[in-house]
Amino acid sequence: MSESISWRTLLPGQRARIRVWDRADGTVRTVHESDQRLYEAPNWTDDGRLLVNGDGRLWFLPADGSVPPEPFDAPGLPPVNNDHVLAPDGSGVFASASDHHIWHVPFDGGPIHRVTQEDGPLHFLHGVSPDGSRLAYVRLEPQGGDLPASARIHLIGADGRGDRAVTTDPGPADGSAFTPDGQWILFNTEQFSTTPGHAQLARIRPDGTGLEQLTADERVNWFPHVAPTGDVACYVSFPPGTVGHPENRPVQLRLVTTGAWREPTTLVSLRGGQGTMNVPSWAPDGSAFAFVDYPVPSQD
Repeated sequence: MSESISWRTLLPGQRARIRVWDRADGTVRTVHESDQRLYEAPNWTDDGRLLVNGDGRLWFLPADGSVPPEPFDAPGLPPVNNDHVLAPDGSGVFASASDHHIWHVPFDGGPIHRVTQEDGPLHFLHGVSPDGSRLAYVRLEPQGGDLPASARIHLIGADGRGDRAVTTDPGPADGSAFTPDGQWILFNTEQFSTTPGHAQLARIRPDGTGLEQLTADERVNWFPHVAPTGDVACYVSFPPGTVGHPENRPVQLRLVTTGAWREPTTLVSLRGGQGTMNVPSWAPDGSAFAFVDYPVPSQD
């Protein structure tokens, strides 16, 4: 979720590095580096491209970094944030925009259309069902004064119909993503703790049943993404005491097997958080995932 309608920019001397972690040998390679534009939230297409956002636009680049990012032109699309997820059939992308709505954007140049209704709440996309029929999004109610505390996971049809709540318990919920078999929605939630901000990972059935806490440690865990192979998942882990999912923090990317969520392995330690891996970023074959970090000169 990204609540601001404006896009983020780099700090003086800061860089945005689009990077790839390779599962076969555990190496990390930088596929693009910029000191001019703050890129966020890679998706990975079936044809070997990464889709990122930056300066309120969507950008494509090859996953091998052979050419720099090129803007994707989508006439009529409001400025986008780091909440965008590919349609499973490869035909386009669903993206959250500065008007707090979710849009469907075809890649063939066809007309875009708004999925969510003018119903008052704010809508932030995070997941698409494997068959492409449903979107899992974070819904915030502007009434009441505490906007983050109102965050709940909702499902809505890709056609804009059938909007309904999946989570209803107290405690902000965010980062919703489907498992590859479509049987579960993973998300992060504060409902298992009395400490403000102490988010842990959980899963729930799309019909709202079967809620289960997955992680239970001192760190603040966000944005779980299961690999297309279904056997492992990665997520962003913030330091203890973090509230929300801020930028420019010392975070870790952690890997777990889906049968042992409480036995994580730290793969990468980096400066990031917001924008690093908000949305599913695994390669289609599960061999790698992409992320973004934001080093500053003092850390080089």
